[in-house]
Amino acid sequence: MRKLGLLVLVPVAFALTMLYGQMSTTQGASSQTSMGKMDQSSVEKIISSWPEKPREAAMKFMAKNGPPAVAAEDMLMWKQTGPWKKTIIYSKEIPHEFPEPHTDFLQQTINYRVPPEKFSDLAKYDGSVIVERTKGEMSARCDKEELNMLAINLANDVVTGKKSVSDARDFYAKTAMAFKQGKMDPYVSKLQFQPQADETATADPDKPAQKKTAMK
Repeated sequence: MRKLGLLVLVPVAFALTMLYGQMSTTQGASSQTSMGKMDQSSVEKIISSWPEKPREAAMKFMAKNGPPAVAAEDMLMWKQTGPWKKTIIYSKEIPHEFPEPHTDFLQQTINYRVPPEKFSDLAKYDGSVIVERTKGEMSARCDKEELNMLAINLANDVVTGKKSVSDARDFYAKTAMAFKQGKMDPYVSKLQFQPQADETATADPDKPAQKKTAMK
C-alpha cells in the first residue's frame, strides 16, 4: 500500500510543479507587458482609461517622438527627446494655480547643477520646478512642453542671477498668457542655454561627514 501511495503522489507532485511553473511564466509575461518599450497600439490601450488631458498629451508626444521607452499603468517615459534627458507623462493630474488654474502631468528633465543656496529661490519662483542635487537634475512639470521650456529657461535666469524671483514670476505669467494667445516668445521655443550632456558634470554626491575626534 505504501508503494502504491508513492506511485500516486509522484505524478501529482510533478503535475503541480509544471502548473506552478506555467503560472509563473504567465505572470512574468504579464509584468513585462506593462513595463518596457512598447508599440503604439499597446500604449494606446494603456492610456485609454486615463483622464482626457494626460491622454491627449501622451498621444501628441508619441506622434512626435514615437512610442515611449517605458510604459506602465500610470506613466509613460521617453528618453533623449530634443533637449530633454527624459520626459514623463503621468496619468495623475496635480492641481497648480500659477499663473492660472491648470493641472500638471508632463514632467521634463535636464542635467543641471543648482547651488544649494539657490534652492529656496527656485521654490519661491515656481513650485513645479523640481531640483535633485545629488543626481544633478532639474525638471519642470506643467501641462505643455512649451511652458516647461519657459519654466526651465527662467529657472536658469534665477540661478545665474539674470532675473530676480519676482521678475521671473512676472515674466512667466506674461509669456504664458501670450503663448495661449498664439504668441511664441523665444523662451517657449527653445532652451536659451546649453544643458550638460554628461550627468557626472552636474551630479553633486556631497562629501562624507567629518568624523568627530573621540573624547579622551
